[in-house]
Amino acid sequence: MKAMVYHDYGSPDVLELQEIDRPIVDDDQVLVRVHAASVNRRDWHFLTGTPFMVRLMAGLRVPRAKVLGIDVAGRVEAIGRNVSKLQPGDEVFGSTSHGGFAEVVCVPENELVLKPARLSFEGAAAVPAAARTALQGLRDHGQVQPGQEVLINGASSGVGTFAVQIARSFGAQVTGVCSTRNLDMVRSIGADQVIDYTQEDFAQTGQRYDLILDAVAKRSCSDCRRALSPQGIYVTTEFSPALLLRAQWVSLTGSQKMVPMLAGRDPRDLVFLRELLEAGRVTPVIDRRYTLSELPEALRYLGQGHAQGKVVITV
Repeated sequence: MKAMVYHDYGSPDVLELQEIDRPIVDDDQVLVRVHAASVNRRDWHFLTGTPFMVRLMAGLRVPRAKVLGIDVAGRVEAIGRNVSKLQPGDEVFGSTSHGGFAEVVCVPENELVLKPARLSFEGAAAVPAAARTALQGLRDHGQVQPGQEVLINGASSGVGTFAVQIARSFGAQVTGVCSTRNLDMVRSIGADQVIDYTQEDFAQTGQRYDLILDAVAKRSCSDCRRALSPQGIYVTTEFSPALLLRAQWVSLTGSQKMVPMLAGRDPRDLVFLRELLEAGRVTPVIDRRYTLSELPEALRYLGQGHAQGKVVITV
């Protein structure tokens, strides 16, 4: 089978399209013929080996897994003997630890759900990592409630576009922060208010929010806390030991809360998101589509930090 392979950390230039052996299905796994995969910031970090903390997971000197890609959508080709919920021919989407940028990948059964009929493979592949991050940031860490004022910084990003829609599905009043070219798009996916960060600083308007989700981590904790209500919660998708210490200090010295988050992979989240997708309450926003051989270009584009929604690979 064909896959985009890398053997050393570096720029997208280290990726090569190669023929490799097909994976062997374990008892609890499903073999998926990949129709589409999506590109995430995690792929960029695992490709470049930066920040260095990433190498504790990916491999200190060289990457252990040679094929990137964690979000996939496709058709089931074979199942392990313990698999009971899926059958060959099922159209599915979900997450894997690696290997998504290939023609075929093995995925644990509990990391896959049936693809909604109304969603294309490309749309489904855009969902898992970004939508899970948005859902966990808002619901689990941010404790979002109906009627709350919620601000999404980076509302046009992959995580941000899902966060705007998910916050609305919980009944929140949503303000999205983005650049001028993305204002109409962020309005179209449900933001009640939009702030053009090139023209206005949300931390200086005097408006206070019950919950701020920083999906791009480009504003300081101090700036975001100025825009929080006295009991507000600030959730950032940036994570580091230093931020954890800062969060503990914030919680101990005041009534506001700060949460640097790492998204988990609870299978129940995919089921929850599938229901929102089926109901049309959440729709993936896709910026660009690339072929498998164009993955280096897709990663370069993602690395520039200006993607409007998700970048998808059609396999």
